[in-house]
Parts: sequence; C-alpha cells; structure tokens
Amino acid sequence: MSTPAVVIAAPSSGSGKTTVATGLMGALRQAGRTVAPFKVGPDFIDPGYHALAAGRPGRNPDPVLVGEPLIGPLFRHGSDDADIAVVEGVMGLFDGRISDVAADGAARGSTAHVASLLGAPVILVVDARGQSHSVAALLHGFATFDRGVRLAGVILNRVGSARHDAVLRQACEQAGVTVLGSIPRAEELAVPSRHLGLVTAVEHGRRAGAAVEAMTGLVARHVDLEAVASIAMSHVPDEPWTPELPEHTERVGGPVTVALAAGKAFSFGYTEHGELLRAAGAQVVDFDPLCDPLPPGATALVLPGGFPEEFGTELSANELVRAQIGGLAARGAPIHAECAGLTYLVDDLDGHPMCGVLAGSASFTDTLTLGYRDAVAVADSPLHAVGDRVVGHEFHRTAVRYAGNPQQAWRYRGRAGRTIEDGVVQGGVHAGY
Repeated sequence: MSTPAVVIAAPSSGSGKTTVATGLMGALRQAGRTVAPFKVGPDFIDPGYHALAAGRPGRNPDPVLVGEPLIGPLFRHGSDDADIAVVEGVMGLFDGRISDVAADGAARGSTAHVASLLGAPVILVVDARGQSHSVAALLHGFATFDRGVRLAGVILNRVGSARHDAVLRQACEQAGVTVLGSIPRAEELAVPSRHLGLVTAVEHGRRAGAAVEAMTGLVARHVDLEAVASIAMSHVPDEPWTPELPEHTERVGGPVTVALAAGKAFSFGYTEHGELLRAAGAQVVDFDPLCDPLPPGATALVLPGGFPEEFGTELSANELVRAQIGGLAARGAPIHAECAGLTYLVDDLDGHPMCGVLAGSASFTDTLTLGYRDAVAVADSPLHAVGDRVVGHEFHRTAVRYAGNPQQAWRYRGRAGRTIEDGVVQGGVHAGY
C-alpha cells in the first residue's frame, strides 16, 4: 500500500506554495506524523528547506528526467515508513515542459502530471491579494480543466482581513471547493533570494531553521491539519525503487572511496545519487571544498551543482584541496562535475584561481540559461559511451571560455535547431552544465 499524499500546487509561481508546503511538512511532523517531502522538478533549493521541516531527505519526482515508469517506484522508495507525503509542485499546476505532452494530456513534468501519476489529490494555494469573489471562477477553472486531476481543497494565502476571508470563503463554497486554511497577509514570510531562487538552506544556517520554524507555526495556526491528512491518498501499485544493482551487474572490485563535494558552494544533488554509489559498493564521503581536504583514500570525485560564484575567495583559499583534486585528475581518476563543479575545475572563476584541471575561465553573467536538454554523448568517458542519450537540465548564470579546443562531452539541439556542444571529457574527467 502506498503512502497517503497531498500535492501542494498553485495557479502560478509566487503564490506562496513553498511557504505553505514547507510549513505543512513541519506542522504535520510537529503533530506527531512522519512526513516524506517531495518537490516536483529538478529543484535543489526547496528540498533543502523541506528536509529541515520533515527531518528526512527531500526528493524530486521528475518524469522528464527519469520517465513516467519510475515516478511511482521512486515515490514508494522515498515515502517508505512515512505516515504522509507532501509533494510541492512547480510553477503553475498545469505548467510543464513546453511542447511536450504526456499520454494523459498533461504537460510533461507539470505538477498535474505528477499528481495524476501518483493518484494524489491537489491542494491549491491561491494568492488572494487583489481579488475576492473572482476566486470562484479561478477555482472552477482549475477544478474542471483536467478531470484526471482532483482538486481536493484550497488554502487561501495573503488574506487581508476577516471581511476579506468571509467573502473568499463564500466564493470557494460557490465553486464547490473546500477551504483547508486561510493565511493572513500580515504574517507573510520573507526568505532571502538571489539570481537562481531562494538562498539555500545550508547557506542560511540558523536563519534557515528559524524560517522553517516560522513557516511551521504559520501553517499550524491557520491550516486545518486534520482535514489535510484526511484527504491524503495515493494510488501507486508499483514496487519501490531500490538502488541495489541487478544480480548480473559487475560490482566495484576492492575498496573504493568516492569523495562527494557538499557544503554551501555545492549543495545541489539528488539523494538517490549517493544511494546508488553506496549500493554499487563504494564508500561515499562528503567533504566541503571551502575548508576540507579530500577524504583519505579518495579514488573518485563527484562535484555537484551549487553556487561557487558566491564563494570564489573561500574556494580559492583552500589551496590544499585544489592541489589534491589536480593530482587526482592527473592520475586519471573518475571525476564527474556538474555545472558548479565544472566552473570549479577550470583555471579561474571570476578571477579567483580554481583547480586548473581544465584549461579555461568561468565567469558570472547576466544571462540565465534554463531548460531541459535531450543530449547525446560525443566522447567515451567513465560515465558514458559515444552515442549514449540522456535527458538533463541546465540552470545557471555562469559561462566558461575554454582555452584551445577540448573534447566536448555533449551535443544537443537548441533553439531554431542550432547544434550546441557542452562540457568537456579529458582523461577521467566528465564535466558539463
């Protein structure tokens, strides 16, 4: 039997669903329930706050990246032994990958798509500022647009007064949608943000914990937790996903230590990545390139995404680990670097000396590069063979200027059919956005 779940969605971004979802996770946990946190899409920032609220890792159900058949098993794996799962949506309820429609008609990767795959009800968070009875029309539209998605209730956010609340509730009743909570405007929370979204929880430190506590208290005061729990459900007949490799797969021979960069500069990673490495027989050891050396005996390295451009001075100052990474690369050890990891491996980042493994310079820009990519590997590497096809995601405001003509890692089609090459394969290094 799959864990009961609710999906927290909104008509559009900026409605307050992160505050509500995070607060709901914390409030349900505070009330004695074990909560499994999820965030639709390739988002690493919100799950950091979710993990603080729920006390267990946040996970990302993303049918664009992993395919529809894995969503159920990954959900079962991530919600094992939980009393309830809370799934925060992405953008607006029906917003997904442009021009990519799933079999059920929902935009692929949308909150609606994931809700339908899980068989879970949707709670819509509506920003009530500047509207009153029009909420009835909005709710009617969202409730009837896709009959495969069940709108089970609404949480009114940023409500201006008791009179405003009464009018909104009357409108919701007319639309036939149950009000599960009403959050006053005066108690709106502000979480620091930057060019790629919220400041990560690991960077925010104690203030992140305080922000999560405030969100928890806000939802506990103004949302009917018992009503939310009573509508939670899911229908996932699949067996749970497991990181264990198939029996016929060759496992790691001998002791292997994989160093996994973490901390404030490298906080973007999927929980399943470490689980897969451990299941393959590796010892995975986290380290912080801002202040730590490589773990003793490290024979491979993973550099995930993050915000190294915010910590150029500190990263550069740790000369020991930069030299150790250079030595690891020179020995041909497997090194996998994504986005931030790529900018850490080049000669310099905004003028700050980096690892010098790849010849080139990285810099912060005003241009946001964002979107899913259907890419093909154009070089053999420890990760891929030529011709391997993958779906990935880019999300950055940095750019790399390479010295010379390094062997590219990926090729994909951009806008107007333009061919784009990305990343570098060099020895055991596989790096790219």
